[in-house]
Formats: sequence, C-alpha cells, structure tokens
Amino acid sequence: MKDQLLEKLAQCIVDMEEEEIVEVANDIIENGISADEAILVGLSEGMNRVSALYEEGEYFIPEVVVCADTMYAALDVLKPHCNKNSECKGKVVIGVVEGDTHDIGKNIVAIMLEADGFEIHDLGRDVKINEFVDKAEEIEADIICLSSLMTTTMDGMRLIVEEVKKRDFKKAPRVMVGGAPLSNNFAKKIGADGYSSNAPEAVRLANSLL
Repeated sequence: MKDQLLEKLAQCIVDMEEEEIVEVANDIIENGISADEAILVGLSEGMNRVSALYEEGEYFIPEVVVCADTMYAALDVLKPHCNKNSECKGKVVIGVVEGDTHDIGKNIVAIMLEADGFEIHDLGRDVKINEFVDKAEEIEADIICLSSLMTTTMDGMRLIVEEVKKRDFKKAPRVMVGGAPLSNNFAKKIGADGYSSNAPEAVRLANSLL
C-alpha cells in the first residue's frame, strides 16, 4: 500500500494531475504513512522524473511549471503532518543573480531541495549581490545557491563569492552555482564550492557540502 501510494504521488507530478495528487496525499495521511517520507521519497522522485524529461527535451517550461504547481498542491496537504521535531538538513539561500530573470531552473532546484529536507529561502530572480550575502548572514545559512543562464551575469557570482569571504560569518556558507553557461572549471575559477548541471545533481551536491 505504502509503495503504491508513493509511486502514485510521484507519477501524479509527471502527469500534472493536481486534483488527483491532493487525493493521494490525503490517502497517505489517512493510512498513517509518514508525511516526511512522502515528501522526501514520493515528491522528490516525481520532480526527478520531471527534471529528466526537461533535460531530454520532452518537457518544456510550461509543463515544468504545471508539474511544480502539482507538487505544491501535495505539499500543502503533507506539510502540516511533518515531524515538527525533526531538524532540517540545512538552510539554503537561493536565487538568480542580478541582471538575469530566467528562474525555471532555480525553481526546480528549490523545490527539490525543499523536498529533500532543506529549509529554503528563495530570493527570486534578478537578485543583487548584497541581498544574497545579507540574507545568508541573517539566517545563518549553510549554503548559498546561485543560478544564471546569461553569460553577461556570471561575473556577479564571482562578486558574491568574494563578498562571502569578506564577511565575518560565525560559519561561512558554502556557495553552489548552476546554469547552462557554467561549468566545474568556472566554479573553481571564482572560488565557489561546487557546480551542478541539473536539479538532482544540485541536491546531491548540497548534501555532500554539508
């Protein structure tokens, strides 16, 4: 029963079945299945599949947006039943760097990190350098996650890394970068702690950085 419901949860995201996923989420709660497990296993798997379809060119931005909305519908049902005593894996400040308004990749990463147990502070798109670092300092973030799809804005990532190094953090946050024009070499060049090319890889990287 549990495995079947978790599989249905994942597939509803892929199939963009918002009404059905709410029913499945309610069934999960009624059957005493852990809401935390439903999020970390079912919803995360669903978004993994969506991300793969997006990378393969079978899904495009409109489909991914609807899939994300479907996932959030389930999250609304499941979150009130999560284990309030369990600590989050870590705090993440995420956003698209100043000058860039392309945020679909960032949104997918944020969703999957949240599903994997991270506390997400999403600053949105076209975010100024100091906003990332100020927010990280305010909440004592573990990770700053930067996204950009435009080569003209990539230098902003370097400036953010430099600003992090200047600040007097109790414990400096690690910096992750991602986006189509980026690479591991670029991440190393600017002093970032890691690069991911897609959302599932970003989740693995975030876990490894902690």
